[in-house]
Amino acid sequence: MNDGPASTRTAVIRNAADAAGLIDTLTGLRGRANWIWFLALSGLFLDAYSNAALGAGLSPMVEQLDLSPTQVSVLTAMAPAIAIVSNPFGGWLAARIGRIRPLLMTKVIFGVGAVLTAVGSDFQTVFAGRALVGVAYGIDFAVAMALLAEYTPSSLKGRLNFWQGVWYMATTTNLALTLVFYKLDVGSDIWRWSVGSAVVFATALLVLQMAFLVESPTWLASKGRLRESAANLRRMYGMRAEEGPPETPQVREARHQVGIRDAGVLFRGAYLPRTVLSTVISLTQSMQYFAVGWYLPVISLELFGREFEKATAGSMAFNAVGIAGGCLSAYFGRRLGLRVSSAAGYAVVFVALLVMGATFKQLPIALAAALPVLFIFFHSAGPGPNGKSIAALSYRSDIRTLGTGVTGMLGSFGSVAGLYVFPQLQAAFGVGASLMVLSAVPLLGLVTCVIVKWDPTRAAVNLEEEPIRLERRETVPA
Repeated sequence: MNDGPASTRTAVIRNAADAAGLIDTLTGLRGRANWIWFLALSGLFLDAYSNAALGAGLSPMVEQLDLSPTQVSVLTAMAPAIAIVSNPFGGWLAARIGRIRPLLMTKVIFGVGAVLTAVGSDFQTVFAGRALVGVAYGIDFAVAMALLAEYTPSSLKGRLNFWQGVWYMATTTNLALTLVFYKLDVGSDIWRWSVGSAVVFATALLVLQMAFLVESPTWLASKGRLRESAANLRRMYGMRAEEGPPETPQVREARHQVGIRDAGVLFRGAYLPRTVLSTVISLTQSMQYFAVGWYLPVISLELFGREFEKATAGSMAFNAVGIAGGCLSAYFGRRLGLRVSSAAGYAVVFVALLVMGATFKQLPIALAAALPVLFIFFHSAGPGPNGKSIAALSYRSDIRTLGTGVTGMLGSFGSVAGLYVFPQLQAAFGVGASLMVLSAVPLLGLVTCVIVKWDPTRAAVNLEEEPIRLERRETVPA
């Protein structure tokens, strides 16, 4: 049974504000609600796993397929590059047909993309597989974060940051399985096993999510499907809820179907600082992560020697720190707020990158390894999860997936830049100088967090009651 007064009385659901307000009365999630929440979160495990799968076996793949540095950059940047388009498309799709169907669709696309990549014998086939992974990644992330925000009561908003811990768990799992494949002596095909293993996770998640996920009651209510909204509140939270009176013809006529062309609302009025903050954090954190964190196997090779097992074990140790930081980010977000915890994380990452770059391969291994540890911990405990969490928590339900989609699209530019630029910088100037150049990225994030004051965990408002003005007509409050 869930905590809170909503479980002891019958509530009438007349609109999205009623559904969201009822969920916000909860002080905790128990039983079925908790299971469903984590099942929705687990989809982000697949997002991270599929993105990391190419990293651990990157060197064998390059040798086997005889790839040029440019081809390597294209392949590694492919998934987030495609997500630039698929993020807002996923937001639009979820606004039209709901949250659950797009999530199920992405699991199928993930599986097909993983198979195509794993069996690829040339650059073109692997390129096509990674493109499909990018489509699924962009859609899934935008929709899953919105669904999690709508599942979560206001007292637990910081809980969305757990996605960062799940990200590092996925990366560590992939590295561990890569070591297993290495022990099985699969040779230079190790990257195929690493990528192909994503099919297992995609299939398992597809079956479980089909069986147990519940459509967002808030989204259903925003579409006037009040009976289904009340039924899902009962089904997921055990609440006593029932359908309220139908909308008047005037309200029904005024309801506007939000689409991509309404994205301008995110950059006007009260939404402008929210969009700026979430976008800049998403952009900068993804660039610094994908430039440094994603290439930890390469950095580990430089620090610990060219032995595959030692380098992979080093990467796993770094990612274990990310798991700790990602899980603690929910605590820091609750105590400090998402904005302040981001600023603190950026400050430490900025210093760590400068020192790491200036002293690369000059310090004893123990001290040299401590710098990536600092980078990973303060990245994952600070800005790493916060851009996407702020986006998911800053908009009302009818534009939430539009907000997470557009923010994700702009943030994906950072992933592409990190994945594409770092190999080029590394080839031209070496790892040390590249890290020093990249220190400008967390500095930009820090400055933005200082200037923009919005923090959804500190705002005592029901977002569903906020009026918005779209380009063609004004909506009524949901």
